[in-house]
Amino acid sequence: MNFKLLFPTFRNRYLFVSSRLKKYVPADGFEFGLNLGTGEGDYDRMAASYCLELVGCDVNEEDLEHARALNAGVMNLRYEPHNALDLSYEDNYFDLLLSCEVIEHVGQPEKMVFEIARVLRPGGLAIMTFPSREFPLTYDPVNRIWQWIRGVKTPESLIAQGAYAFGHDYLIGSTDFKSWAEKAGLEIVEFRGLSHYLVGLLEMYWTGLAQAVFKKNSRNVNDDSKGRLKVRPQSTKDPALAFVTDLVLLLDRALTGWIPGSVGKGVVLRKPV
Repeated sequence: MNFKLLFPTFRNRYLFVSSRLKKYVPADGFEFGLNLGTGEGDYDRMAASYCLELVGCDVNEEDLEHARALNAGVMNLRYEPHNALDLSYEDNYFDLLLSCEVIEHVGQPEKMVFEIARVLRPGGLAIMTFPSREFPLTYDPVNRIWQWIRGVKTPESLIAQGAYAFGHDYLIGSTDFKSWAEKAGLEIVEFRGLSHYLVGLLEMYWTGLAQAVFKKNSRNVNDDSKGRLKVRPQSTKDPALAFVTDLVLLLDRALTGWIPGSVGKGVVLRKPV
């Protein structure tokens, strides 16, 4: 099974992408789609059903190899190595672009937004998720309190856990992202928080530690050969207990969704015609 779909934050991102594909993709689908930073291929089988052809790209060859095996048999899907900051695709090429939890790793996030705008066709749609700099206190109280005391905004003086686990070089501020999108000429269709104070409390610190122990390429780098259990998802199907995670997400939205701050952000962008 794909054990990641039991984690509330991952499940929430997956459901956001699924619901936005259903909401915004036309009935006859799109012609060309790109999953930019496809990783282990978790979203590709789903996204491919909305496109005549889908490309999954990533800088990590091992992740691409696993994604190919995971989604074998999806005939309109292919994988290619690409750097998110220097895509070789032509201007105005893709109708649909996905990018989930990628922009926080690339080093030059604004440049990546401009690359997304370049390869999208006029009228094209981009669906993105990323970790939020405005995360709840319950998710990472140590780093949040340290930031308040010291006025620290960069990760160098923070612990590499909580919000700054998972190989995050930095977190994405809402104001920054909206500015990058505007400069790149992209229209923001939706911009919403994903996972709030209850989910933050339930995932506080232990998820980063669990990923470091169990997940292959837990630091999201090109070469992650350190000794770990190196668990990979073996299916794209929902685990039997996913309904429990869905209940947690429902309670999170109902009880704490009104409070400012979220673990992540879900964004829908459109390139004007």
